[in-house]
Amino acid sequence: MRALLSGYYGKGNGGDEALLATLLQMLPSHVTPVVLSGNPQETSQRYGVEAYDRMNIPTVIKALRSSDAFIWGGGSLIQDATSAVSPFYYVSLMALAQKMGLKTVAWAQGIGPLVRSQTKWVAQKTFAGCTKVSVRDTKSAALLTEWKVPHFLAPDPVWALQSKPTPGLWDLPAPRVAVTLRSHSQLTAPRLERLTRALVDFQKATQTFIILLPFQKAQDYAIAQAIQPALKDVSKILHFEEPEILKGVFRGVDMAIGMRLHSLIMAASEGCKAFALSYDPKVNRLMED
Repeated sequence: MRALLSGYYGKGNGGDEALLATLLQMLPSHVTPVVLSGNPQETSQRYGVEAYDRMNIPTVIKALRSSDAFIWGGGSLIQDATSAVSPFYYVSLMALAQKMGLKTVAWAQGIGPLVRSQTKWVAQKTFAGCTKVSVRDTKSAALLTEWKVPHFLAPDPVWALQSKPTPGLWDLPAPRVAVTLRSHSQLTAPRLERLTRALVDFQKATQTFIILLPFQKAQDYAIAQAIQPALKDVSKILHFEEPEILKGVFRGVDMAIGMRLHSLIMAASEGCKAFALSYDPKVNRLMED
């Protein structure tokens, strides 16, 4: 069986790459994965899979025709808070796969926020047409129950990702605290300044070593660079592309302070205290669960 995997893959986002890595770990041996990616060459090299450009429509259609199943990879794919276009991209692919007669799976979904009535309508219709649906939180499950869509509730897959040792981590002073911030409209310049001052005070009070851990280099690295000078010799920026190594960081830290959902999941699953800075309902849902 060939299964075409679709998600926010190949975009340098540590959480989404962790979802892909976990899905590839969990697929049955008789399933050959084919991945739609924003960087198919990198995806192919990293995971040893067949990969195609997710925005090349003729190539995507060809990949669908050669597949037996279509899987929406985990994550918040169906939400219109950050983009009105993104959910329609994913819904269109799923609807096309359903029309072509493929087995269709919505896997480990976190649904919403959905603020537009049109998005809600197409999401409901598309989820209802799936062969199987799983969701990662109770609020998503409640929404599907309201829509009368059969589903089951399961943990976010990244809880099960197999971590790897992080190079150089154990050479850094202990105790260590990982901080993961992301670019977002709510993280304004004044708020970032207050967070920086709070981290400086926290470090002085606890004598911890601060690891600034960007999950998506294009969005997060500049924030880490802005904070680091205030912490001088008591901090370091670490960036890893391989999700298993990224998860391994949380084996060697005592606490994580994070905006990124999957930084909190990785921390908790590795037995590390997790303190959330919420910018999105999905973070609240995780911490409530």
